[in-house]
Amino acid sequence: MKTRETAPYAIVVGGILIACALVGLCVLQLLQSRQDALDRASETSRNLGLVAERDIERNFELYDLSLQEVAQGLQRADVMALPPHLRHDVLFDHAMTAKFLGSMLVMDAAGNIVLDSANDVPRKGNFADRKSFTVQRDNPNVGLYVSDPYDSRLRNGTPSIALSRRLSHPDGTFAGIVLLAINLEYFHSLFSGLSLGPHGSMSLIGKDGIMVMRQPYDPRIPGRDISKASTFRRFVSATEGTFIETASIDGVRRLYYFKNLPNLPLIIMVAEAEQDIYAAWRHRALTIGLLVAAFGAALIALSVLLSVQLRRRMRAESELVLLARTDGLTGLNNRRTFGEILEQEWRRARRARSVFSLLFVDVDRFKAYNDTYGHQAGDDALAAVARCIGESIRRPGDIAARYGGEEFVVLLPNTSMTGAFAIAEKIRAAISGLAIEHVSSEYGRVTASIGMASWTPEEDGDAGAVIKAADEALYDAKTTGRNKIASFQTTS
Repeated sequence: MKTRETAPYAIVVGGILIACALVGLCVLQLLQSRQDALDRASETSRNLGLVAERDIERNFELYDLSLQEVAQGLQRADVMALPPHLRHDVLFDHAMTAKFLGSMLVMDAAGNIVLDSANDVPRKGNFADRKSFTVQRDNPNVGLYVSDPYDSRLRNGTPSIALSRRLSHPDGTFAGIVLLAINLEYFHSLFSGLSLGPHGSMSLIGKDGIMVMRQPYDPRIPGRDISKASTFRRFVSATEGTFIETASIDGVRRLYYFKNLPNLPLIIMVAEAEQDIYAAWRHRALTIGLLVAAFGAALIALSVLLSVQLRRRMRAESELVLLARTDGLTGLNNRRTFGEILEQEWRRARRARSVFSLLFVDVDRFKAYNDTYGHQAGDDALAAVARCIGESIRRPGDIAARYGGEEFVVLLPNTSMTGAFAIAEKIRAAISGLAIEHVSSEYGRVTASIGMASWTPEEDGDAGAVIKAADEALYDAKTTGRNKIASFQTTS
C-alpha cells in the first residue's frame, strides 16, 4: 500500500533527479569555463602590468642617468669654466632629446634656479617650498626622489611629476638640487596604448597613496589621495598580487593585478572589470543554460503528466477514506475511527502494561449557545474548540476525535494521570482563551468541562470501562461548576 501511494511521486522525483543531474553537469562545466575566463583575465592583466612596468623603469633609469650626469658635470671644473652656452649644451645634452620631459633645473641651496635646460639664461624662480627640494635638503641619503603630481609653475600649469637628486659641496653639505620635470602625458600615452576593455582601468600610484595617473583619464585624478581606500591597503600588503574588489573611484567591481615597482616608490595597477571578463562567458552560459533548462523542464513536465492520472485516482480514493474516518465539521477523527483506534491502543497497553489515559471534553451549555446565536455560530464554535484540542496534543500517538454533538474525546497512550492532567488543563485554558461570547454561561464565554480517567497495567476490564470512568468524571466536572477538570482513577 505504501509503495502504491508513493509511486506517482517516485515518477516525478525520478524525472527531477535526471533533470537535476543534467543541470548539475552543465553548471559544473560553466563554472569551470568561468574560472578559465578569470584565469585568462588575470594573466592578461599581469602581462599588461609588466609591459608598463618595464617601460616606466627603463625611462626613469634614463632620466636618472641624466640627473646624475648633470650632478657630475657640475663638479667638474673644466665644465664649469666653459662659456655659458657651451656649458649648457654639455650639461643638458641628453635631457633635451628625451620625450615627455619638461625642464631640467639646477637650484642652489636656497632653492633659486641657477641653471635651466630650457634657456641659456635661467628663468627666475624659487622652489624652496617644493617637497622635491626639502626632502633632498633634509635627508642626505635619499638618492633619487619622485615627487607627487603638481601643476608646473614654469610651464603654464602642465601636470607633471619631478625627479630630483641632491647636490653636495666637497665637505658633504647641501649645495642644492638638480630637478627634472616629467609630463604626466607620458603615463597617459603609455596607458592609453594598452587594451583594458570597455570598463577596465590602469593606474600608477605612489606608495604614499597619491594617484599619479589613471586610465580612463580624468584630470581630477592625479594628486588624489586614496591611502584610506580598501584597494590601496591591499596594494601595500604584498609585493605583487591579484584580488577582486570594488573601486573607490567609480564603484566598478574589478579584478586587480598590482605590483610594487622594486626600484621606484610607485605601484602599477591593472584592473579588468568583471562585466568585461565574463561578457563572452555570460552569453555562452545563457545560451547553454536556456537549452538545458528547457530540456530539463520538458523532462519534468513529462514525468508530471505521466503521474497525474495515477495521483488523481489515489487522491479520490484517499478523500473517500478520509470522509469515512473524519468528522466533516471539525476535521478530527469521527467516533467510528476513534473506536477502532481505542481498541488497538487498549490491547497494546495491556500487552505492554503501560499507562493509558482518556479525556472527555464537553462544551458547557452548548444547547443554550445554539439557541442564542444560531447553528452556524455553534458550528463555528465547535470547529474552534476542535482546533484548540488538536493544537494541544503533539505526540504522534495522541488521538483526538469528535464523539458526538459537543463532545470530544482525547486518547493519550503511555500517559500518566499527571501528564494527562497537564494536557487537559492546556485544552481547557485554550478553549477559555478563545473568548467566544456566551451570554448564557456563568463565565460569559464558551468554556469546556473535562473528565479524565487512567488505566494501569494492574487493572482488568475493557476499553469501555475507561470511557465510562471518563464520562463519570466529566459528569462530576459539570455538576461542580463547569470549566474545570475532574479525574477518575479506576480500581482493580
